[in-house]
Amino acid sequence: MALMATPCLFIDMHTAFLALGSNLGDKDRNLQLALEKIAEKIGAISALSSIHASEAWGYKSENRFLNQVVKVETELSPLELLKTIQAIETQMGRRRKNSARYQDRIIDIDIILYDDLVYQSEELTIPHPLYRQRPFVQEPLEEILTNCKKSAFINKISSCLFVFVSSCFLY
Repeated sequence: MALMATPCLFIDMHTAFLALGSNLGDKDRNLQLALEKIAEKIGAISALSSIHASEAWGYKSENRFLNQVVKVETELSPLELLKTIQAIETQMGRRRKNSARYQDRIIDIDIILYDDLVYQSEELTIPHPLYRQRPFVQEPLEEILTNCKKSAFINKISSCLFVFVSSCFLY
């Protein structure tokens, strides 16, 4: 019997950090629903910050924001990711503004980082040009990055201990 080679499919996976914000309606539920839609349409969520409350940024509003940052593994290109995010926002009831001014919103999802990509077009800039100026993005992002570094360090130490302990029993 002849062996037939099957083609291997390699899927490029990318890591994206997304900032979520909501200041209308049931804000906790809005964030939760956005996370569910991200997991369904974008990819696996591999890290999640705690929820941070903040005042509106760039405009005045009586409605405080709830904000969160998520790390997601995705097959989508940056522009596909942007289009998918915009579709999620629209499905959740977000209405695009007609002016250049900020406004209250049910959900806002921004691409903060995408792998180590630096990208600029009319539609999209990566890294997000204002994320370092926004504590409500910077703080939850640092929370995730710190936890990821700790996790990677713990995994490395655990691997080293496993190899060491395993080698002790070889003799």
